[in-house]
Amino acid sequence: MKFDVLTLFPEMIKSCCGCSILKRAIDNSVIEVNTINPRDFTQSKHKKVDDTPYGGGAGMVLMAQPYVDAYAGVEKLENSLTVMLTPQGKVFNDTMSNEFAQYDQIIMLCGHYEGFDERIREIIKPTEVSIGDFVLTGGELPALCLIDSISRKIDGTLGKIESADKDSFSNGLLEHPQYTKPRNFRGFEVPEVLLNGNHAEIEKYRHEQSLLRTKLRRKDLLFCKKEGKKL
Repeated sequence: MKFDVLTLFPEMIKSCCGCSILKRAIDNSVIEVNTINPRDFTQSKHKKVDDTPYGGGAGMVLMAQPYVDAYAGVEKLENSLTVMLTPQGKVFNDTMSNEFAQYDQIIMLCGHYEGFDERIREIIKPTEVSIGDFVLTGGELPALCLIDSISRKIDGTLGKIESADKDSFSNGLLEHPQYTKPRNFRGFEVPEVLLNGNHAEIEKYRHEQSLLRTKLRRKDLLFCKKEGKKL
């Protein structure tokens, strides 16, 4: 999987991708993360990439030319997807993460200031994605969220691919509670069922706990679209 990120602050992407599981995935050639700075493509001698909005208003708008030219300079694989990180996009979820993981390349456009000149959308025609109904100062953090989530779906990123299969949302439910040593901590005991070695009982307990936790915390997830009823 190849990630190409158009960003005015490449150091943000490089810094986070230089740590932990993402770093290991890059070192093992499971994923590749590249940054492209639109400032390197601007026709302005002062490296200007933004200007005041037509019609007036606060803030600055990202200019079309640097972004369109930077995007044109990215070598695109046949099986690629272009994503614009914007609060106006479809909210990212685990289903989308699985879908995006089927691509060989994802190109991401990170916005800033008052957003993109609309002609960037019209020319590039990206898939617009949001990570939630709130506004951040730029698209780098959302881009990193997508890189992290999608990378987990790719064999070789995690120690065991089964780890992603047991995550929250992987089966439509929140993950069950987890425990490790010691058995007793400040009077709080590990549930006995997890200690008896009966794997069938353990799986049943964990599924019941997933259902209960989802009902209490995210009841909206318990809607079964296939049958059109509550579970």
